[in-house]
Amino acid sequence: MKLVKYGIFGGFSMILLLTISCSKQLDQKPPSAVETSLFYSNTQDFTQAVTGAYNQLHSYPDQVLWMGEMRSDNINATSDGNRDWQGIRNFSSSLSSVGFITAAWDDNFNGIYNTNSVLDNLATKGSNITTPGLAARFSGECHFLRAFYYFQLLRLYGQVPIVPHALTVAEVEKIKRSPVSDVYSFIISDLDTAIALLPGSYGAADVGRATKWSAEGLLGLVYLTRSGPAYSGVNGPTLGTNEWDSAEAHFNNVINSGQFQFLSNYPSIFSYTNEDNKEVVFNVEFMSTNNGADYPSQLTPQGYWNGLGLSGYGNGYGTTTFDITSDLTKSYANSAAGKVDQRDTFNIAWSYPKTLGGAPDSADPFIKKYINPATGKRGTGLRDWPINFIVMRYTDVLMMKAEAILHGASGSQSTVDSIVNLVRTRAGIPTTSNVTLPQLMEERRREFLGEGIRWNDLVREGMAVTTMNSWIASDTETLINQVVPNYVIYPVPSSEILTVPGLYTQNPGYQ
Repeated sequence: MKLVKYGIFGGFSMILLLTISCSKQLDQKPPSAVETSLFYSNTQDFTQAVTGAYNQLHSYPDQVLWMGEMRSDNINATSDGNRDWQGIRNFSSSLSSVGFITAAWDDNFNGIYNTNSVLDNLATKGSNITTPGLAARFSGECHFLRAFYYFQLLRLYGQVPIVPHALTVAEVEKIKRSPVSDVYSFIISDLDTAIALLPGSYGAADVGRATKWSAEGLLGLVYLTRSGPAYSGVNGPTLGTNEWDSAEAHFNNVINSGQFQFLSNYPSIFSYTNEDNKEVVFNVEFMSTNNGADYPSQLTPQGYWNGLGLSGYGNGYGTTTFDITSDLTKSYANSAAGKVDQRDTFNIAWSYPKTLGGAPDSADPFIKKYINPATGKRGTGLRDWPINFIVMRYTDVLMMKAEAILHGASGSQSTVDSIVNLVRTRAGIPTTSNVTLPQLMEERRREFLGEGIRWNDLVREGMAVTTMNSWIASDTETLINQVVPNYVIYPVPSSEILTVPGLYTQNPGYQ
């Protein structure tokens, strides 16, 4: 059973969504039949509205793949034309009009608008909710989601305007971008509220909603990110606050909750028949036909689909390839001499036919983590994959705890080693000892390949510039510009700069 989300934007910008079980779709009024003044009149209206506030999460997988995984040292993409993602990949200074960058800004602020709409109406019409405790839970969910959207904006763009209520366009056009420190304070306040109000778990009908532990895990990551070393001259997400103990405390709350489990089999975490498993702290839910995903197809070359004889699953980029870098290849090979890292064989398609009935070709290995082409598993096409995207999982929480300890949070080297060795043992490679921070980050690279985490890891640890430039030099990536500190965040979309001249200034280093 999944929580399925649909969205509609327009004059009545409240999103009405349907909760669908495996067997029955509830009867709902169409959005066109609902007047704003009459909405929020009962529990059902609020339930629809809160469910709708999750809708913009559906763009999150594409954001972290195209703007995170693509920007990292995991992928060496080759283009067959002028593609939107090229500037992102090549660290161009002319990115402000790129569609991915504009869409991410718009999608996250649309999400914020929807959460604000619910929160504003909870304050004025919350008494219309007759189920005991439900108004508080709804508030917790919306505070979590608003924090989530703002944290994504902060990591992508640095300074952003703080909009605490649903405002008109004219009102929004007067709000300047706030300092990163103020945005962090707003996010942390929202997450503290969410933790106080959210339940620890839900019944089957509400799978996919944020829990107390989702908020705890996200707050730990917020403190971990804010604590990272600041980049000189950049209003980015790292402020050098060294709040490692605060981060660890929230990770420990998740660990000690007893709600999660370190699964012993790596592929089972991502199985189409094992969604919402005990590894999942928070994910984005998708369902084929009604609400399918497109992210499994995004970084997959067209040749792979040709070899399967499938049409309609390519991402529209023709003969473009998204090859695994030789540097990442070496990382898996060197993870344990003479051993095969199971994450390597599960995460990556190293060889496949590029024509139907053709011989396997090993020229363009790519990330296959989320793809199951079997009949009955895949959806009907590119935008219809029935597989959830895991935003945060228990392994990540454990490894972020190890990261905090290596920075000075309470704990010992033996705790760090034991966490890393859990991960390595599951991968089928030997254990190790005296794990250093660079070793931990490389283990995270292998563990979370394709999950949109690598770029944020590099930025958080102050490693983005040195690691990327070292890779560019060693892999002779001559088409990629040298990485400078300014590039740890993206430019503000040009459409936002031009709407009200002088309201925003562009991030340094961008045109």
